[in-house]
Amino acid sequence: MAPAELVAQQLIGVTVLVDGVGGRIVETEAYDREDPASHAYSGPTERNAAMFGPPAHAYVYRSYGIHWCLNFVCREAGHGAGVLIRALEPVAGLDLMRTRRDADDEWLLCSGPGKLCQALGVTREMNGMSLAQAPFELLAAPAGLAVVAGPRIGISKAVDVPWRFGLAGSRFVSRPFR
Repeated sequence: MAPAELVAQQLIGVTVLVDGVGGRIVETEAYDREDPASHAYSGPTERNAAMFGPPAHAYVYRSYGIHWCLNFVCREAGHGAGVLIRALEPVAGLDLMRTRRDADDEWLLCSGPGKLCQALGVTREMNGMSLAQAPFELLAAPAGLAVVAGPRIGISKAVDVPWRFGLAGSRFVSRPFR
């Protein structure tokens, strides 16, 4: 499997559905075992075990004790790398997303990792599940999408590493790219 920073770029434009609800990935962040900002940096734990498992599986964790966050595991099993799915352009199941998020504005539905997990119904029970099986479904990105890069958001280590990627011009990213 490819390095996290490459997978993070390749995921832009991919549609991710959870039980038929979801959208086009417009923002990601890469994290690798050698990266001090990564959950994998200190080695395997009970919380991050999925990051060290096989690629193309979900790593779901709770952020700040409040929000679920969805990562796609990449690299070979045992390495510890993943891609945080930061934002989606909602395309399927919008009524259910609006109910789950108690929001009408489409930008508010999936413009951040916690928001998109709430909108898609992602929970800890999905941690370690294969992304190639229900409840997940991934649909290929269209060719020729322009991807932009910048520093990651909301971290205190390796803040200058440009491993945040987004769909150029998307109004659905969590924060604009500079």
